[in-house]
Amino acid sequence: MSPFAKYLAVTHRNAFLIAVSFAIGVGGMALAQHAAKDLVKVMELSRRDIVEKLDGKDAGATVLEVTFEPGAKDTRHRHAGPVFGYVLEGQYEHAIDDEPVKTYKAGETFYEPTGCVHRVASNPSTKVRTRLLVVILHPRDVREVTVWEHGDH
Repeated sequence: MSPFAKYLAVTHRNAFLIAVSFAIGVGGMALAQHAAKDLVKVMELSRRDIVEKLDGKDAGATVLEVTFEPGAKDTRHRHAGPVFGYVLEGQYEHAIDDEPVKTYKAGETFYEPTGCVHRVASNPSTKVRTRLLVVILHPRDVREVTVWEHGDH
């Protein structure tokens, strides 16, 4: 084999290895992002119209169960109305806007005003899950009660 042919063979092999490594890396990042999203599960338990008005508009209430697997963190988001939360089990780290991070334990409640940025929502434990019961009041015509910041989720 000529020196030039050897050079081409090595170059093609290296290019192939780089392409395979890149594909594995991109696939791994996609799986990691997907896995991170799967660590926070939201289940809608109820969505009902209510007779009260919210800022002069017909209102609804949505009840959610939110489960954070150990170490899970949610992305920054806002809600279409005020949020009232109750920690069913585990511990919950929570911060809105520029407020300091607070940790809530099972049996404790938290509140979020309409439209604030929920910048920290996480399970500080690496061993046990966290479960929340959340009630969001919102205008009836709102399709999504949660708005993710910067195209997250």
